[in-house]
Amino acid sequence: MATIPLETTSAEQQKEKTGLGNYFIANYPPFSFWKPDYLSEAKKALESPPTPNTPLGLYLHIPFCRKRCKFCYFRVYTDKNAKDIEVYLDALVKEVSILAQQPVVAGRPWDYVYFGGGTPSYLSAKQLQSLMERLQEIKPWDQAREVTFECEPGTLQKPKLETLRKLGVTRISLGVENFKPEILQYNGRAHLEEEIHRAFGWARELEFPQINVDLIAGMVGEDWENWRDCVRKTIALSPDSVTIYQMELPYNTVFSKEAKELGADEPRLAIADWPTKRAWVEYAFKTFCEAGYEVSSTVTVVKKKTQFVYRDALWRGADMFGTGVASFGHINGVHIQNLDTWEAYIDKLNHGELPLGRAFPTTPRDRLIREMVLQLKEGHLDDRYFQQKFGVDILQEFAPVLQKLQDEGWLERRSDKIQMTPAGLLQVDRHLPNFFDPQYISQRYT
Repeated sequence: MATIPLETTSAEQQKEKTGLGNYFIANYPPFSFWKPDYLSEAKKALESPPTPNTPLGLYLHIPFCRKRCKFCYFRVYTDKNAKDIEVYLDALVKEVSILAQQPVVAGRPWDYVYFGGGTPSYLSAKQLQSLMERLQEIKPWDQAREVTFECEPGTLQKPKLETLRKLGVTRISLGVENFKPEILQYNGRAHLEEEIHRAFGWARELEFPQINVDLIAGMVGEDWENWRDCVRKTIALSPDSVTIYQMELPYNTVFSKEAKELGADEPRLAIADWPTKRAWVEYAFKTFCEAGYEVSSTVTVVKKKTQFVYRDALWRGADMFGTGVASFGHINGVHIQNLDTWEAYIDKLNHGELPLGRAFPTTPRDRLIREMVLQLKEGHLDDRYFQQKFGVDILQEFAPVLQKLQDEGWLERRSDKIQMTPAGLLQVDRHLPNFFDPQYISQRYT
């Protein structure tokens, strides 16, 4: 993917500093349009039969961490004791139990299960075994194509990984982010490099079907020499897949608050500009491909035949219960987010009610555009898929936008397919709003 000149500075770089706000597109319509006023639509979606042949997934938000990363914008807690954790896990099990009884389930098996965070591996082996056994009693995941569990390397011990393997986890995702101690420490990460190698070795020894490693391009303190070293060390581990995120600065992070207080030009907060971060990802993609990987999306390289069921299902309209505080889901065409405070979430479930916070009912056109912009992050679209599912010829319906992006060199049209160019894929998120309907443009994303 040699399309962006490496290690250069230019006028473009000066214009593309990493500012405050969300850059990456994770859903459509934007979250800022989701409202409590639409909760009646969410309840109706849960009480209706499912759309035939739609997979059903389960996301479980485990919001506990040893430390809060300075770039993190998720709802996480670093101050909860063992009793608090038990209260939360009891509430989480109640939520899944209530959801499993909704008419939209109608005997559907889990297609995928995802334990995200926060830090799911913050829980002890005993807590994990209790949680997973209770969840399996409600609705087993033995038919699921994928059960993913996110881990922070420093929270892992071999018995904990043995518990996960025994209880059906098929995919471990290690939040490595970087290998250099100074960068990890300054950015708020709690683990050390030796813990990465130790945890990865245990996971390989236990023969998890898939091990993923997360990296972040552009953490504060990053430079070319260290980034090359991170890529080299990751290749030496030989994970089945690697996700490489580019650092952004959403409004509610420690770094963004410091930037407001100290000024965006404060040297200690220097985050690489977007052209540099794209160059780092380009270098990583090229180097991983030389080592036998292939590019799977704007953030992913994989060994051949490695799949991401969670991603692929969601980006193709699957249903998903998003459980846990502040968690996001999608059911029967309605986006849903849970209440986003600990107290409100726990209280609702203590009263036997679902902790729904806000929602957004989508139209067929909303769902079409949502799948288009998400699948473009894989680098290509197939017009036949959209013809069959939505009855829309996207090559004609979006011809002006496609022509504009083609003229600018970001994509190519090939008979019934759309293919992002290498440069287009590296910065696809900046182009996705071109496909948004007018009423969803020029609004804050979250």
